[in-house]
Amino acid sequence: MISANNITLRLGKKALFEDVNIKFTQGNCYGLIGANGAGKSTFLRILTGELEPTKGEVAITPGERLSFLKQNHFAYDEFPVLDTVIMGNARLYEIMKEKDAIYMKEDFSEEDGIRASELEAEFADMNGWEAESDAATLLNGLGIETELHYTPMKDLLGSQKVKVLLAQALFGNPDILLLDEPTNHLDLDAIAWLEEFLINFNNTVIVVSHDRYFLNKVCTHTADIDYGKIQLYAGNYDFWYESSQLLIRQMKEANKKKEEKIKELQEFISRFSANASKSKQATSRKRALEKIQLDEIKPSSRKYPYIDFRPNREIGNEVLTVEGISKTIDGMKVLDNISFILGHDDKVAFVGGNEFAKTTLFQILSGEMEPDEGTYKWGVTTSQAYFPKDNSAEFDNDDTIVDWLTQYSEIKDATYVRGFLGRMLFAGEDGVKKVKILSGGEKVRCMLSKLMISGANILILDEPTDHLDMESITALNNGMMKFPGVLLFSSRDHQIVQTTANRIIELLPDGTMIDKITTYDEYLESDAMARKRTVYTAKKAEGDDN
Repeated sequence: MISANNITLRLGKKALFEDVNIKFTQGNCYGLIGANGAGKSTFLRILTGELEPTKGEVAITPGERLSFLKQNHFAYDEFPVLDTVIMGNARLYEIMKEKDAIYMKEDFSEEDGIRASELEAEFADMNGWEAESDAATLLNGLGIETELHYTPMKDLLGSQKVKVLLAQALFGNPDILLLDEPTNHLDLDAIAWLEEFLINFNNTVIVVSHDRYFLNKVCTHTADIDYGKIQLYAGNYDFWYESSQLLIRQMKEANKKKEEKIKELQEFISRFSANASKSKQATSRKRALEKIQLDEIKPSSRKYPYIDFRPNREIGNEVLTVEGISKTIDGMKVLDNISFILGHDDKVAFVGGNEFAKTTLFQILSGEMEPDEGTYKWGVTTSQAYFPKDNSAEFDNDDTIVDWLTQYSEIKDATYVRGFLGRMLFAGEDGVKKVKILSGGEKVRCMLSKLMISGANILILDEPTDHLDMESITALNNGMMKFPGVLLFSSRDHQIVQTTANRIIELLPDGTMIDKITTYDEYLESDAMARKRTVYTAKKAEGDDN
């Protein structure tokens, strides 16, 4: 068990937390939620001991081991992948290294033998003989191939390092597991594996995530940070949302009844306070009036943007024809003979672990890159707007937000443009901010403003939820579902894919594709997916045997 007792954290004059008391017990998974800036990651740092609170203390049951997801992707560059995972249990790794050092001695003494014996006993108690196989199982589950297990961390891609550090946090069955945005940069298959791992994990988990589907799948409780307090709810994210909304409604209804009673009492007092025969009743009602207290209903600190993509014209029957597109980059076949036709009702999610292939295809279809082979043709009634995964080039200038968005608007009117920015929570003086100094989330909201103001009837979205908070993701999800045009998109957010897409195209590691008209959940359960996974497992087993 881990508990926060009277935790207060002040940053200057501002109190981020004030007298927080909460217990996290074994066997439960707690989703820590709150608006951007509410202090979710900061609270996790307090729990890990990385950050000292202004007041209060964190208590952990004696003898329990706490593990947390590290954020520094370069800290282990000089270590092999497998060693990095085993370092998740620091004591076990120390024993392994000390044992190795003793056995490598040329002048092995009696004292060395006694020490080695002590270490071996402790090593066995900690299931040390299974350490490498357990670490390998975690890595394979997250999609790190066996041939990479002895590779130095510095040779891995950034997305692979993220998976290794996640495996490190999960390693060795920690008693308390803290995960800050564990699904960031994971493909949907890896997220599904992590969901199953946490569902079957029997110890204490505290997780911060913007992935609503993930929180609904794994969480038994929800801890909501708002106005410096943490309110605990039994149930997952959806249960929290319904419960919190119900609580507010009940408080408003109770206040309404109290206000009606107050009005009734005030009218009686006003009418009869001067009447001698009614004076005792008036006095009694005054006392009753003084006892009535309205419940304080604070508006949530959460702010929801309003995302509404409205096409300027309807799409005809001809939308997009892709024939035989292939692309090789740095000697690797990224796309291999990709062909498909889109209709005017299609909302297509491009899925699978081959993220580079998805981005490459979107760049080709948006005109930013030429294919090596093949062609594509947009219908004459279509207009496209593209949301790139990497938007840094868009903001490498000295424009203010208003000037930046105005260049993409047919109507060159500041008030008109500010209306779109206002929908995305840029109010007042925000409009004169320089775009180059915006945060990642602010840049994404600018890009979504650009898509709204474009009036395009085709949207190409490459991981649009990156850097967004839960409220913005919810608004984007609603906007995508309501959009009457055609969507081509990739997203790691399971709920967005499931609720928006009516067609799934998976780009496979060899550059080919699977195309199904279905929902995402149905696709995952389909025979085609099962066969593909069976083939992949068989190939992997052959590689292991070799």
